Amino acid sequence: MEKKPPFYVAKETFETTRLILRPWQESDAEECYRYAKDPLVGPICGWPPHKDVENSRQIIRDMLMKSDHYCIVWKETGLPIGCIGLKLAGENDFSEDDDQCEMGFWLGVAYWGKGIMPEAAAAILRHGFEDLKMKKIWCAYYDGNEKSKRCQEKCGFRYQWTTKDIEVPQMNEVRIGHVNCMTVEEWRENRR
Repeated sequence: MEKKPPFYVAKETFETTRLILRPWQESDAEECYRYAKDPLVGPICGWPPHKDVENSRQIIRDMLMKSDHYCIVWKETGLPIGCIGLKLAGENDFSEDDDQCEMGFWLGVAYWGKGIMPEAAAAILRHGFEDLKMKKIWCAYYDGNEKSKRCQEKCGFRYQWTTKDIEVPQMNEVRIGHVNCMTVEEWRENRR
């Protein structure tokens, strides 16, 4: 099996019915901040609300542009509304295997409840299983994040386990986490 680098930088652009998933750019900072400053978005995912546009720009530059994270762009406006990505071996919480990764995502509150994240996730799952040749993709959520739980279920992820006392350093908290998984075989079956 071909060895992948310890991280994979997003290069591709994917298009769905309503979305464009593309690599992040520093020029996305203002729109990123518009949604990431909302206390309903980051804290439930384990990170604090962004403080200002420059904070968003720094996070884009230091984290989102240096990994397999995609800016979710709403086609109707051409503006960013969220983020979805994969953490490969060495950067995810579940496996050091080169053929397993973790999917994570967030979306601006104004776009919740519209089926956007399952639409984006379908494109990223295809990318993970077909392009990156993953055998298993993990996904997790913290207790109380019912929207993430429902999204993962809609995408076909299956429950694996619950862990108590997970340290969430960015929030200076300890939480309960729920872990789900999907194999390439399950993904293929779900597509039929």
